[in-house]
Amino acid sequence: MKPRFISDLRLSEKHPELTQAFFTFLNESKEACTHLFILGDLFETWIGDDDDTPIYQEIKNALLSFTTNGPKTFFMHGNRDFLVGESFATETGITILPDPYTLEINDQKVVLSHGDFLCTDDEEYINFRNEVREQDWQSNFLSKSLNERKQIASNLRTDSKEATSKKADSITDVNEQSVLNFVNQHEPDLFIHGHTHRPNIHNAGSSKRIVLGDWGNYGWVLNINDQDFELEKFSIS
Repeated sequence: MKPRFISDLRLSEKHPELTQAFFTFLNESKEACTHLFILGDLFETWIGDDDDTPIYQEIKNALLSFTTNGPKTFFMHGNRDFLVGESFATETGITILPDPYTLEINDQKVVLSHGDFLCTDDEEYINFRNEVREQDWQSNFLSKSLNERKQIASNLRTDSKEATSKKADSITDVNEQSVLNFVNQHEPDLFIHGHTHRPNIHNAGSSKRIVLGDWGNYGWVLNINDQDFELEKFSIS
Protein backbone atom coordinates (compact mmCIF):
# COMPACT_ATOMS: atom_id res chain seq x y z
CA MET A 1 0.00 0.00 0.00
CA LYS A 2 1.41 3.37 -1.10
CA PRO A 3 -1.06 6.03 0.01
CA ARG A 4 -0.97 9.81 -0.44
CA PHE A 5 -2.82 12.31 1.74
CA ILE A 6 -3.90 15.86 0.94
CA SER A 7 -6.30 18.40 2.42
CA ASP A 8 -7.30 22.05 2.37
CA LEU A 9 -6.99 22.77 -1.35
CA ARG A 10 -10.07 25.04 -1.25
CA LEU A 11 -10.70 24.85 -4.99
CA SER A 12 -12.92 27.53 -6.52
CA GLU A 13 -13.44 29.68 -9.59
CA LYS A 14 -11.35 32.42 -7.97
CA HIS A 15 -8.11 30.44 -8.05
CA PRO A 16 -7.80 28.50 -11.32
CA GLU A 17 -4.10 27.93 -10.63
CA LEU A 18 -5.02 25.69 -7.68
CA THR A 19 -7.43 23.67 -9.80
CA GLN A 20 -4.76 23.22 -12.46
CA ALA A 21 -2.26 22.19 -9.78
CA PHE A 22 -4.77 19.60 -8.55
CA PHE A 23 -5.18 18.20 -12.07
CA THR A 24 -1.39 17.96 -12.40
CA PHE A 25 -1.21 16.28 -9.00
CA LEU A 26 -3.81 13.69 -10.05
CA ASN A 27 -1.89 12.88 -13.22
CA GLU A 28 1.32 12.39 -11.25
CA SER A 29 -0.43 10.37 -8.55
CA LYS A 30 -1.72 7.72 -10.95
CA GLU A 31 1.67 6.02 -10.82
CA ALA A 32 2.88 7.41 -7.48
CA CYS A 33 0.26 5.86 -5.18
CA THR A 34 -2.22 3.06 -4.74
CA HIS A 35 -4.63 5.06 -2.56
CA LEU A 36 -5.46 8.77 -2.33
CA PHE A 37 -7.05 10.26 0.78
CA ILE A 38 -8.53 13.78 0.60
CA LEU A 39 -9.06 14.86 4.21
CA GLY A 40 -11.52 17.70 3.76
CA ASP A 41 -11.79 21.18 2.28
CA LEU A 42 -11.17 20.06 -1.27
CA PHE A 43 -13.49 22.96 -2.11
CA GLU A 44 -13.69 26.53 -0.87
CA THR A 45 -17.41 25.98 -0.41
CA TRP A 46 -19.84 23.24 -1.37
CA ILE A 47 -23.52 24.08 -1.35
CA GLY A 48 -24.86 20.80 -2.70
CA ASP A 49 -24.16 18.17 -5.31
CA ASP A 50 -26.48 19.98 -7.75
CA ASP A 51 -24.18 23.01 -7.99
CA ASP A 52 -23.70 23.51 -11.74
CA THR A 53 -20.63 25.77 -11.56
CA PRO A 54 -18.50 24.74 -14.60
CA ILE A 55 -15.23 24.37 -12.69
CA TYR A 56 -16.86 21.85 -10.37
CA GLN A 57 -17.88 19.72 -13.35
CA GLU A 58 -14.28 19.81 -14.57
CA ILE A 59 -13.10 18.63 -11.16
CA LYS A 60 -15.69 15.83 -11.13
CA ASN A 61 -14.53 14.71 -14.57
CA ALA A 62 -10.87 14.76 -13.50
CA LEU A 63 -11.62 12.71 -10.40
CA LEU A 64 -13.64 10.17 -12.37
CA SER A 65 -10.81 9.82 -14.88
CA PHE A 66 -8.39 9.34 -12.00
CA THR A 67 -10.43 6.74 -10.13
CA THR A 68 -11.37 4.71 -13.21
CA ASN A 69 -8.86 1.85 -13.16
CA GLY A 70 -6.68 4.05 -10.96
CA PRO A 71 -5.88 4.53 -7.27
CA LYS A 72 -8.68 3.99 -4.78
CA THR A 73 -9.75 7.46 -3.68
CA PHE A 74 -11.35 8.49 -0.41
CA PHE A 75 -12.85 11.76 0.75
CA MET A 76 -13.57 13.10 4.23
CA HIS A 77 -15.75 16.13 4.88
CA GLY A 78 -14.09 19.38 5.93
CA ASN A 79 -15.55 22.51 7.43
CA ARG A 80 -16.05 24.02 3.94
CA ASP A 81 -17.40 21.02 2.02
CA PHE A 82 -19.37 18.98 4.56
CA LEU A 83 -22.32 18.89 2.14
CA VAL A 84 -20.52 16.73 -0.41
CA GLY A 85 -22.91 13.83 -0.82
CA GLU A 86 -23.39 10.43 -2.38
CA SER A 87 -24.29 11.89 -5.79
CA PHE A 88 -20.85 13.48 -5.93
CA ALA A 89 -19.28 10.21 -4.83
CA THR A 90 -21.08 8.30 -7.58
CA GLU A 91 -20.11 10.85 -10.24
CA THR A 92 -16.43 10.77 -9.27
CA GLY A 93 -15.81 7.21 -8.12
CA ILE A 94 -14.67 8.26 -4.64
CA THR A 95 -15.67 6.78 -1.29
CA ILE A 96 -16.78 9.11 1.51
CA LEU A 97 -15.26 8.29 4.90
CA PRO A 98 -16.59 9.11 8.37
CA ASP A 99 -14.56 11.42 10.59
CA PRO A 100 -12.55 10.03 12.32
CA TYR A 101 -11.60 6.93 10.37
CA THR A 102 -9.20 4.15 11.40
CA LEU A 103 -7.25 1.89 9.06
CA GLU A 104 -4.06 -0.15 8.97
CA ILE A 105 -1.19 0.90 6.70
CA ASN A 106 1.92 -1.25 6.53
CA ASP A 107 1.22 -2.82 9.95
CA GLN A 108 0.63 0.57 11.58
CA LYS A 109 -2.64 1.78 13.06
CA VAL A 110 -3.53 5.07 11.37
CA VAL A 111 -6.35 7.43 12.33
CA LEU A 112 -7.54 10.07 9.87
CA SER A 113 -9.55 13.23 10.52
CA HIS A 114 -10.13 16.65 9.04
CA GLY A 115 -9.16 17.88 12.49
CA ASP A 116 -11.49 20.82 13.07
CA PHE A 117 -13.29 19.16 15.99
CA LEU A 118 -10.04 19.41 17.99
CA CYS A 119 -10.07 23.23 17.90
CA THR A 120 -12.02 23.28 21.14
CA ASP A 121 -10.67 26.64 22.30
CA ASP A 122 -12.68 28.22 19.48
CA GLU A 123 -16.06 27.76 21.12
CA GLU A 124 -17.85 29.95 18.56
CA TYR A 125 -16.66 27.72 15.72
CA ILE A 126 -17.40 24.46 17.57
CA ASN A 127 -20.97 25.63 18.21
CA PHE A 128 -21.36 26.51 14.53
CA ARG A 129 -19.87 23.16 13.49
CA ASN A 130 -22.31 21.28 15.71
CA GLU A 131 -25.24 23.21 14.25
CA VAL A 132 -24.43 22.72 10.55
CA ARG A 133 -23.63 19.03 10.97
CA GLU A 134 -27.19 18.40 12.19
CA GLN A 135 -29.36 16.61 9.63
CA ASP A 136 -32.23 19.08 10.12
CA TRP A 137 -29.99 22.07 9.32
CA GLN A 138 -28.59 20.37 6.23
CA SER A 139 -32.00 19.26 4.96
CA ASN A 140 -33.38 22.76 5.40
CA PHE A 141 -30.39 24.34 3.65
CA LEU A 142 -30.47 21.91 0.72
CA SER A 143 -34.21 22.50 0.24
CA LYS A 144 -33.49 26.11 -0.76
CA SER A 145 -32.83 27.21 -4.32
CA LEU A 146 -29.30 27.18 -5.70
CA ASN A 147 -29.17 30.99 -5.73
CA GLU A 148 -30.35 31.20 -2.13
CA ARG A 149 -27.71 28.70 -1.05
CA LYS A 150 -24.98 30.60 -2.89
CA GLN A 151 -25.92 33.81 -1.09
CA ILE A 152 -26.09 32.14 2.32
CA ALA A 153 -22.70 30.49 1.74
CA SER A 154 -21.19 33.81 0.68
CA ASN A 155 -22.51 35.51 3.81
CA LEU A 156 -21.23 32.70 6.03
CA ARG A 157 -17.74 32.89 4.50
CA THR A 158 -17.65 36.68 4.97
CA ASP A 159 -18.72 36.35 8.60
CA SER A 160 -16.20 33.55 9.17
CA LYS A 161 -13.27 35.52 7.73
CA GLU A 162 -14.16 38.53 9.85
CA ALA A 163 -14.49 36.45 13.01
CA THR A 164 -11.24 34.54 12.37
CA SER A 165 -9.30 37.77 11.80
CA LYS A 166 -10.15 38.81 15.36
CA LYS A 167 -9.03 35.56 16.98
CA ALA A 168 -5.59 34.75 18.33
CA ASP A 169 -3.67 32.10 16.38
CA SER A 170 -3.69 29.81 19.39
CA ILE A 171 -7.50 29.77 19.44
CA THR A 172 -7.75 28.58 15.82
CA ASP A 173 -5.22 25.79 16.38
CA VAL A 174 -5.97 22.42 17.96
CA ASN A 175 -6.23 22.23 21.72
CA GLU A 176 -3.32 20.12 22.97
CA GLN A 177 -5.33 18.43 25.71
CA SER A 178 -8.08 17.56 23.23
CA VAL A 179 -5.43 15.99 21.00
CA LEU A 180 -3.99 13.96 23.87
CA ASN A 181 -7.45 12.80 24.92
CA PHE A 182 -8.16 11.75 21.34
CA VAL A 183 -4.92 9.80 20.79
CA ASN A 184 -5.21 8.17 24.21
CA GLN A 185 -8.68 6.98 23.24
CA HIS A 186 -7.76 5.70 19.77
CA GLU A 187 -4.08 4.78 20.34
CA PRO A 188 -2.87 5.22 16.75
CA ASP A 189 0.70 4.93 15.56
CA LEU A 190 -0.04 7.81 13.19
CA PHE A 191 -2.73 10.45 13.50
CA ILE A 192 -3.14 12.44 10.26
CA HIS A 193 -5.30 15.54 9.90
CA GLY A 194 -5.56 18.91 8.18
CA HIS A 195 -7.65 22.03 8.85
CA THR A 196 -5.22 24.20 10.82
CA HIS A 197 -2.94 25.12 7.86
CA ARG A 198 0.07 24.45 10.08
CA PRO A 199 1.93 21.59 8.36
CA ASN A 200 4.23 19.79 10.76
CA ILE A 201 4.98 16.50 12.49
CA HIS A 202 4.39 16.35 16.25
CA ASN A 203 4.70 13.85 19.04
CA ALA A 204 1.37 13.25 20.75
CA GLY A 205 1.76 10.78 23.59
CA SER A 206 3.09 7.62 21.96
CA SER A 207 1.70 8.67 18.56
CA LYS A 208 2.98 10.76 15.69
CA ARG A 209 0.58 13.56 14.72
CA ILE A 210 1.03 14.69 11.12
CA VAL A 211 -0.64 17.94 10.12
CA LEU A 212 -1.23 18.40 6.40
CA GLY A 213 -0.70 21.79 4.77
CA ASP A 214 -3.11 23.99 2.84
CA TRP A 215 -2.53 24.77 -0.84
CA GLY A 216 -1.66 28.30 -1.98
CA ASN A 217 1.71 29.34 -3.34
CA TYR A 218 2.77 25.83 -2.37
CA GLY A 219 1.04 22.49 -2.20
CA TRP A 220 1.48 19.76 0.40
CA VAL A 221 1.21 15.99 0.25
CA LEU A 222 1.98 13.24 2.74
CA ASN A 223 3.50 10.13 1.15
CA ILE A 224 3.71 6.83 3.03
CA ASN A 225 5.92 4.09 1.61
CA ASP A 226 6.79 0.92 3.52
CA GLN A 227 7.73 2.14 7.03
CA ASP A 228 8.69 5.68 6.00
CA PHE A 229 6.62 8.81 5.53
CA GLU A 230 7.40 12.19 4.02
CA LEU A 231 5.47 15.45 4.32
CA GLU A 232 6.34 17.02 0.97
CA LYS A 233 6.03 20.67 -0.06
CA PHE A 234 5.94 21.61 -3.74
CA SER A 235 5.65 24.85 -5.68
CA ILE A 236 2.43 25.91 -7.40
CA SER A 237 3.23 28.27 -10.27
